[in-house]
This record gives sequence, structure tokens and C-alpha cells, in this order.
Amino acid sequence: MTVKNYVQGEWVEGSGDGIALFNAINGESLGSTSSEGLDYALMMEYAKQKGGNALRKMTFQERGLMLKKLALHLMSIKKKFYTLSAATGATKVDSWIDIEGGIGNLFANASLRRQFPDLPYYVDGDTVPLSKEGTFIGHHIMVPKEGVAIHINAFNFPIWGMLEKIACNLMAGVPAIVKPSEHTCYLTELMVQEIVNSKILPEGSLQLVCGLGHGILDHVTSQDVVTFTGSAATGQKLKSLPQFVENSVPFNLEADSLNASILGADAVPGTVEFDLFVKEVTREITVKTGQKCTAVRRIMVPENLVEDVQIAVGKRLASTTIGDPLQEGVRMGALATKLQAERVRENVELLSKSQDIVYGDMDNFDIVGGDKEKGAFFSPILFRNDDPFNKTAVHDVEAFGPVSTIMPYKNMDEAIELVKMGKGSLVTSIVTADDKIATEFVLGAACSNGRILVLNKDCAKESTGHGSPMPLLTHGGPGRAGGGEEMGGKRGILHYLHRTSIQGSPTTITNITKTYQYGAEQIEHDKHVFQKYFEEIEIGDTVITRKHTVTDADIVNFANVSGDNFYAHVDATSLDETIFEQNVAHGYWVLSKAAGLFVDGKKGPVLLNYGLDECRFTKPVYPGMTLGVRFTAKEKISQEKKEFAEGEEIPKGMDIKKGIVKFLVDVYDETGETVALATILTMIKFKNQD
Repeated sequence: MTVKNYVQGEWVEGSGDGIALFNAINGESLGSTSSEGLDYALMMEYAKQKGGNALRKMTFQERGLMLKKLALHLMSIKKKFYTLSAATGATKVDSWIDIEGGIGNLFANASLRRQFPDLPYYVDGDTVPLSKEGTFIGHHIMVPKEGVAIHINAFNFPIWGMLEKIACNLMAGVPAIVKPSEHTCYLTELMVQEIVNSKILPEGSLQLVCGLGHGILDHVTSQDVVTFTGSAATGQKLKSLPQFVENSVPFNLEADSLNASILGADAVPGTVEFDLFVKEVTREITVKTGQKCTAVRRIMVPENLVEDVQIAVGKRLASTTIGDPLQEGVRMGALATKLQAERVRENVELLSKSQDIVYGDMDNFDIVGGDKEKGAFFSPILFRNDDPFNKTAVHDVEAFGPVSTIMPYKNMDEAIELVKMGKGSLVTSIVTADDKIATEFVLGAACSNGRILVLNKDCAKESTGHGSPMPLLTHGGPGRAGGGEEMGGKRGILHYLHRTSIQGSPTTITNITKTYQYGAEQIEHDKHVFQKYFEEIEIGDTVITRKHTVTDADIVNFANVSGDNFYAHVDATSLDETIFEQNVAHGYWVLSKAAGLFVDGKKGPVLLNYGLDECRFTKPVYPGMTLGVRFTAKEKISQEKKEFAEGEEIPKGMDIKKGIVKFLVDVYDETGETVALATILTMIKFKNQD
């Protein structure tokens, strides 16, 4: 079998003999792959012109629905990937993380469409006033970069590594060229084949390079974004490439990381937390055969508990069956390649010079199925280092396999110092039931970590664990870990957008951003906005309401109905040393009265009002003041019509195509001065229900 590249809409073979690929379990040949002869300049131009142009025209809502459709499709055929995944040495659990965890990233990023407008671009932050009279304002707009996202990924997660990255750039409207590790690229190729065959993505949105990829970064510009997952040494070399420096190319590095897990002093043997700790660190040693950038490499334990932890972890490791992932009962597979096994061995030997192996033997261990000689099997190795402040190789050398080291600490200050000696980590966990211990650790160690998991019995059942980054939280870390951030929910998408400040009049900025800016032109119609369907409403559509003069009875009645008898509303004798001149109207009465003024109660396209985005009371309202409302369509966000399976019972009202309209509620007094501002969220039907 020849593993091919997907280039400019075609599957092509590279030239030359290529790189030989082998099954990690039995050493059998899986074929070869090569990327020699690929024209990367043409690939990038194709991505920009074909994929980029199509993606940039799509709105965030459309891109999100595209990702959701792709995720549903891939999930429906997920079984196709499991058998081939086993060839990488992965168990069923390992494969689940890679395959379904990767697809989960598509779902998660697709859901973020609800945080973006139904536009191809994003309006970021709040309006910035730039003038005394309000006729000149500023804002920020974010548009898709006009380049390509180039993702260079590691061997350990051939599917997850690709999907978690392209989910962000596709949501942003940027095409991708993906280069997985050549050693496990055959699994990535299978996934891309299914993506291409689905025809869900616009052509040019995704290209694949399966060989070494020499020259893939030669043509990058400031409009491109490069991500790299791999060793810190290689990452630093890429980061310093002259074209990166000269063109200020955005570069995100996720490197290897000497992650730690800390046992709290309270978590003694017999506690739930002690058992959780032992289970968690053992899992992090054996899952994916330790080939995770987030795996636990350093196990930090109160000095009086080292022996207990060593014995407990050793017992769990001894019960871990190693072998062919397709065999019943196997809990740890092989390393991805024989080359990787050699690298792990070298680093274990290096670590052995300054610390003792207390569990495991690289040469003597049993496997079930597979071929021990031709496969890439490796024994779990547990070290003990009783002097981690002086025997420091453990803080510098990472054996990227089922290898970890137990070390003692005297107090929390020492534990934090030991964590920091790793020079920056993707993740650290602490297992404790004492929130004071947790707080001290988090505040002390946060600056050297990208993520911290605090684990105890309260969250253990639903915790995703030490080694699982989540798509809606940042993934990355300082220093040795690379200094970059991946995913991070909305932040991950914004990484592929360019922020530009814009200046102009409120009306002009309204027209550009498609979001009403305070002070912009307001459009009055004879037809009330609540009698308009979603697609009929225009930004700036305004209702100028009738007026109401505030009375003492209004304030008293609202106090009686609401139970809000705060002294400023009902006790004029208590107003000394306050800002109020007399009993002041409740802010929520002002807002309620505003609703009574702007609402058109006749049945129409409006389905419901379901909340406020913000609300501010800017001026006291007293009896005798006269209030009116300027009620203006501020922003529109369409929603897809919910789909139901055939025969599924449809809840009342849930089969309606609808959208969200945000209205600015500007309550003003007889002088024209604003006394309250709020944004309400209103759900409105589409006229066209197709």
C-alpha cells in the first residue's frame, strides 16, 4: 500500500522510494509514503483561491453547521477507523480518545457558532467613544486571514491531532494543509479520505501531506498560521526560520512537557483521594503507552507517603496486561514505532544514571499476542528519585513512553518549586480534598502551567482526567511546553482572525458591523417591529413609544408587588448622606414600565423574550419625571431549524425556524437624557419556514 497525499483536489503519490511504514504490533509492512515532488507554492495558492474564497464567504453559522454535519457523518462511520488505529499500537480506549475525541472537537467548535454573528466576520468587544458629542466612535472588527493554516502534527494522535486544529481554522474561515507524522499518517489518510468523499467541506479547504514535508514552510507569509506539535527542540528550530522572522508568521507551538501530579498531604492511604491519585497516575503511565504530551512524568508525594504510593502504583502496573490491542484483556498496547521504542530506551537509560527503577524491566516483560521482537512493545517503568532538587535529570529528560518518576516533597512550597523545575508544563494535577491546599497550589503553580486539574471525590465521577485537554479550554503551556495556546473555545477560533480597529460615525460603524451603535440613525416604520418576521427586521428599526409620567403610586405599588422595600424607594426620611433627593423609582420598575411601553401585545412573529445581555441604570428616576423609550433592533442572529429523527416526538414549538433579535432599550426622560439602557433578547419566527 502506498499512502497518498491529497493535493489540489487529487490523491497523488510522492516520488522516490518513500518512507517504510510498519504495524507497531507485529512489525508487518503497511506500505510506504512520500511527499517528494509536491509543489507547496501551488498547494498554498490552491488553498487560498479555492478553499479560502469559499470559506470566507460563509457566515459563522454556516461554518458551524458545516462542522456539525461533518462530525455527525464521521461519527456514523467511526468503526472504520478502529481496526487501522490498532496498527499504531493503540488499545480500544486509546483509539476512542483519538477517534471519537477528535470528532468531539468538531462538535464542540460547531457549537461555538452561537457565540458568533450570522456574518463572515466578527465584531469584537465594546464600542469605544472617541468624541465629546458622540459623533465619532471606534470599534474592532475581526476578519478571516487570507492565508493558510499549516498544521504539522505528532505521531501519537493521528486523528485527534488533525481534527482539533482544523475545527478552529475552518470555523474561522481559513483553509488548512495538514502534515501528520509520517509514521502514523496512514490513519490520518483514511480519515481525510472519508472527509473528502463526504463532500461536506468546500474543495480546497483541506489538503494532506503524508511524507516528510520538506519545504512545506518555504512560502509562508504573515497571512498564514503555522502550528506545530512535537519536540521542543524541533519547535524552536521552526520558530526561528528566517521566513517566520521576516514575515512575522503567527506560530503556535505545543511541545513535550514534563507534567506533574501532586498528592495532597491530606490524601493519606485509606482516603478516596489516595486511591484516586494512584489510579490517575497509573492510567497516565499506561494510556496510549505513555505517548501523550499531557502524560504524568513526575509524581510528587509527601515524603511520608512515598513508600505507600510506590507500592500501590506498582501493584496496579503489575496488573496491566501488555500486548496486541485486538486481544481480549489487553490494557496497554505498543509504542507507535520501533524507532520510538529506541528513543524511549535511550532516555530511560539516561534517567537511570541518577535515579532508581522500582518497577519494570525493559528487557523482561510478558505480552499477549503480537510479536515482541518485531513489534514496538515496552514495559512500564517507574522510577524513584529521593533527591529531586539535586538529581535534576528528571526535570530535563522526557522519556515519551510509559515512564514516570516518584519524588518526595516536604511542604507545599517544595511541591510548587519542583513543578516549576520542569520549566513549563501543559498540565499539572493535584489530588486533595482540602481546598486550602488546592488554592495554595494553584496560585503558586499557575504561572508555569497551561492547565491545572484539582481532583477529589466530588468531581472524580465526571472528571475527564489529568491527560485530557478540552476543546473549550486552552491547551498549551509556557516555557518548555511551547508558549502557545490551542483550542480554548472562542479563543482558538479568534487565533485565525485578524483584528482591525475601525473609526467613523455611529451610523457608518453600524452599517459596517451590522450591529446598532448608540447614537446611530434610527429608522421608524408604521409597522411595529414585533409584527415583523425575522427576515423583515433591519438593524436600526426603531419604535419611539408613548410617554409615561412617574407617580408616587408607581413606586409604592411596585414595592408592594415585588417585595423590594429598600429604603431609597419607600422611606424619604432615610435619604440623608445618599445621592437621592427623594424616593427613587426602582430600576426594575423602570425596565418593567419600559416593556409596557415598547411591547406590542398582539400575537405575531415574536415567540418569546428570554433575557437581558446587559442592563444599566444611569440616572435616578423620581415622581414627576416623564419617561419614553427608543426601542431599536441592535443585532440579528439566525438559528437553524432543529432536526428530529423520523418518528421522534416533537415538543411543542420546537419545529419552528427562528432567530434571535437583540433590541436596545433606551429609556429617556423629558429632557431627552437616558436614564436606563438594556439589551433584551427576543426570539422571532422566520416568515419562510423552509
